[in-house]
Amino acid sequence: MEDKHISRFGQVSVYVRTFFRLFCNEKRWKTFISAALIIFMISMVTEKGMFHEFSDTKSGGFALVSASIWIGIFNSLRLVCRERAILKREHRVGLHMSSYMAAHMVYGAFLCGLEALLITVLVALANFKWFPRWGVMMPGALEYYISTFLTVYAAHSLGLAISAAVKDENTAMAVMPFALILQLILAGAVFELEGVAKALSAFTVSRWGLAAICSTAKVNDMTFFGVDDYASDPGHLLWIWFLLAFFALAYAVAGTVFLEFIDKDKR
Repeated sequence: MEDKHISRFGQVSVYVRTFFRLFCNEKRWKTFISAALIIFMISMVTEKGMFHEFSDTKSGGFALVSASIWIGIFNSLRLVCRERAILKREHRVGLHMSSYMAAHMVYGAFLCGLEALLITVLVALANFKWFPRWGVMMPGALEYYISTFLTVYAAHSLGLAISAAVKDENTAMAVMPFALILQLILAGAVFELEGVAKALSAFTVSRWGLAAICSTAKVNDMTFFGVDDYASDPGHLLWIWFLLAFFALAYAVAGTVFLEFIDKDKR
């Protein structure tokens, strides 16, 4: 892409086609196999009370959200940093980093959409007896799919931001465990969060991804002590979806800002 006269939308189109060509040529569809294996293994160890008992649904939902975040981040963690030298050159001849990142988000929507569908089907089959037939405001499978898609997509966007911020693939892989650990700790499923930790958790994909699953599963109806995050209310679930979509956009914007300074990178 070396024509300075190509519009921003034209650049998005060029890169989207490039990413889909690489998806086929480099057999990136293999990511679906690893995603299926992860969800299958989680489904094997989750309790039989999944979608039926509060504690089992919460712990199982936490495992599924953790896997979704891992899948999303791993989708994109190395996509940008391994093209850094090419991006430097093309940025100097007219590439808009916003167009490049937008193309990644379009491609990511396709990839995450298929992964979310795979996860939803496997979870529904593994928990067929108790999987919610009807959610808060629509069929349970559809609600679960939307929540899973937004969780994976936000994590995918986070991976892009990390990849844009670091200089090489080794650094990206070194940063990933810290990003994952932060998400897991602040999800609120394992540790009781208070004060600053609880405030920080409001900015994590994990907390709201778990909240969306528990909302659709109506876990507050399974216990005498309801949790505000898990309220089965249409407005609440829509707010959670909005937050997850906002995180995806915010991470993409952050990644774009990082890339705008790529010419100052002397390494």
